[in-house]
Amino acid sequence: MIKLEGTVPNLRRLWGYLEVLKDDFTYAENEVQWLPPIQYPEKIICLGLNYYDHCEENNVSPPKNPILFAKYRNALTGHKTPILLPESSNQVDYEAELVVVLGKGGKRIPKEKAMEHVLGYTIGNDVSARDCQFPDKQWVRGKTFDTFLPLGPFIVSPDEVGDVHNLRIRLELNGQTMQDSSTSKMIFSIPEIISFISRDITLSPGDIICTGTPHGVGYFREPQIFLKEGDTVKIEIEKIGILENYCVND
Repeated sequence: MIKLEGTVPNLRRLWGYLEVLKDDFTYAENEVQWLPPIQYPEKIICLGLNYYDHCEENNVSPPKNPILFAKYRNALTGHKTPILLPESSNQVDYEAELVVVLGKGGKRIPKEKAMEHVLGYTIGNDVSARDCQFPDKQWVRGKTFDTFLPLGPFIVSPDEVGDVHNLRIRLELNGQTMQDSSTSKMIFSIPEIISFISRDITLSPGDIICTGTPHGVGYFREPQIFLKEGDTVKIEIEKIGILENYCVND
């Protein structure tokens, strides 16, 4: 097993294994079932209202500190797998997000050391049942139905991504662009987020942090747009890849 602690040496070892074994473990994309690249995170920590343009469409002021909430592991699903639309909601919304995967845990991590704890980045869709989220007055139920966090397709290492705070992030619904922004519009940077969370919550290797969504979500459109059976949602983040899912009634 490749441990997440000591990220760089272990990634080098893993790359060496793959170079030796690649001929035995090469499959066509249509021959495999995609799983989330992290299946059993100890924690899934999410941020609300972390883009200036999303605050603007909400008609709210940017928060003074990161707004945190949680999803549970039952929400995880992979690339090219279905998003299950629950019977209890008629307002299922999409949210394109940059996701941080931690390779090293810790508590009270200083901002200047925070990036040393990052294993890599992937793409997430923070699917949200708005007619549960808002009436409940807190976000857990509306955010963590089964399959409400598609994740993937890959974890991309920081050296491949470069400046993670200047990446284009886009979401298409049935081929139509709904969200188109940049991670440069995040209110709190990744070092600030990791440092803030770890003041009070001990972080562990494999934890994932969803860093918030930009403007263009369906709830704040006029008219509103919500996911329905047969829809295809595609999220692309520059240098990280494309996450694609389709919607079916549960």
